[in-house]
Amino acid sequence: MARYIFITGGVVSSLGKGLASAALGALLQARGYSVRLRKLDPYLNVDPGTMSPFEHGEVFVTDDGAETDLDLGHYERFTGVSARKTDSVSSGRIYSTVLEKERRGDYLGKTIQVIPHVTNEIKDFLRIGEQEVDFMLCEIGGTVGDIEGLPFFEAIRQFIHERPRGECILMHLTLLPYLAASGELKTKPTQHSVKELQSIGLAPDVLLLRSEHPIPEKEREKIALFCNVRKDAVIAAYDLKTIYEAPLAYHREGLDQAVLNAFGIEPAPKPNMARWEDVMDRLVHAEGEVRVAIVGKYTQLEDAYKSIAEALTHGGMANRTRVKAEWIDAEIFEREDPAPLLERFHAILVPGGFGERGTEGKIKAAQYAREKGIPYLGICLGMQMAVIEAARNLAGLTDAGSEEFDHESGAKRFTPVVYHLKEWIQGNHVVARKLGDDKGGTMRLGAYNATLTPGSRVAQVYGSTQIEERHRHRYEVDTRYKAQLESCGLIFSGMSPDGRLPEIVEVKDHPWYIGVQFHPELKSKPFAPHPLFADFVRAALEVSRLV
Repeated sequence: MARYIFITGGVVSSLGKGLASAALGALLQARGYSVRLRKLDPYLNVDPGTMSPFEHGEVFVTDDGAETDLDLGHYERFTGVSARKTDSVSSGRIYSTVLEKERRGDYLGKTIQVIPHVTNEIKDFLRIGEQEVDFMLCEIGGTVGDIEGLPFFEAIRQFIHERPRGECILMHLTLLPYLAASGELKTKPTQHSVKELQSIGLAPDVLLLRSEHPIPEKEREKIALFCNVRKDAVIAAYDLKTIYEAPLAYHREGLDQAVLNAFGIEPAPKPNMARWEDVMDRLVHAEGEVRVAIVGKYTQLEDAYKSIAEALTHGGMANRTRVKAEWIDAEIFEREDPAPLLERFHAILVPGGFGERGTEGKIKAAQYAREKGIPYLGICLGMQMAVIEAARNLAGLTDAGSEEFDHESGAKRFTPVVYHLKEWIQGNHVVARKLGDDKGGTMRLGAYNATLTPGSRVAQVYGSTQIEERHRHRYEVDTRYKAQLESCGLIFSGMSPDGRLPEIVEVKDHPWYIGVQFHPELKSKPFAPHPLFADFVRAALEVSRLV
């Protein structure tokens, strides 16, 4: 049976609970334990799939097709453990499940209440797969005291109470603000946050304190005394230059030892930190720098493209090169020539997105990269923009576009080289979708296989002709234009196993120009960079040496 670690946050939001959870998972792995990480989110959306990136940041997709919080991306990047649908749940999903059961009559006519019905559903979720790992790390979204989080905190209280003593601990992350006027770190917000936890029947075993300044011994003793926590379980979490320093930094502060002490695991296995020492060595001792332009739609919020930013960093690690990514709003190129802005970059990346806004600018960026011989990586919508660009400027289809944009405007304006996907093969059955279906969870989601053309650039990059990648889209490139586009030099080098759905395109006789319908960034890790990103950065490095 797994031991449980519940991670909560207090004082303010956005303290980095997800990163702390991921780093702790990596530290437990370094000591030889198996881990699984979960996220419990209090919002009423069933999942973040229909939320704007400006609201919630990136939507992370699992192999089994769940649209989840971006923290699951941190969990995968730090532990290498592939997330599942059962690793993410929201209040919306919990309430939806309870109401479905009530409609079916599963509750035998009883009055449905938060306690016990909602809390029981949360506890059932927590127990899934508990026999598979040594430690289950469960992060609760939001901040203690939020009204929508109360059912989760109550469920955790019950869960801890019902388990044998020593099987569950609680780690609480708070902020130690610094008052410049008095030159002091203030502990009172942390005390109040712990008091809030205690008022609902929970007591932290480990305190993780975010601080911009060193925490004096006197403050640690004070916090330990007033928060009823052992002094060696009061851990400092200082600001870091890179998130990948977190496992080493938390280990130096004694976080993993404090957690194992709280469980009474003595003597604890010695940690092997070689993986993270190598990661930091590659970051710190980078030998060059490449500049990559990310031409996107949600550039005002970098969390919208979190996995892409991290995958570029991983690609840099693979080449011992520092990647300097710059976010450029695609709409700029709808008003002005992209050349003056893009000519100072060594590579161009166009990420995914939904809707027509900014797409003409992305098409111009793809055209610039193709004509100037600049390495180009188009992801999802970025691939579709590359196909539309080639259709317009190479194949003579001057009104080429996507059905998505016509559906959005309610008028037919384009020859649709990209169409709404109505049917595809998933496993051993056919999935059918209509344009009027609900938006949530109705896309082609999760991991699918693809077959690559032998001798193509992507086959060389992957070192294989059979791959599996994660998808999140409802529009596809139309194979009716395949022969016409290939005769102009845009090669369809990756297809679904049944040959019906284009997965990868590349430009013939170009140094590096690849578009992929899937999201390779979701599977990249600092200790295992995705081959596409590693080779993309290598190509950018070659351009930088020519300049």
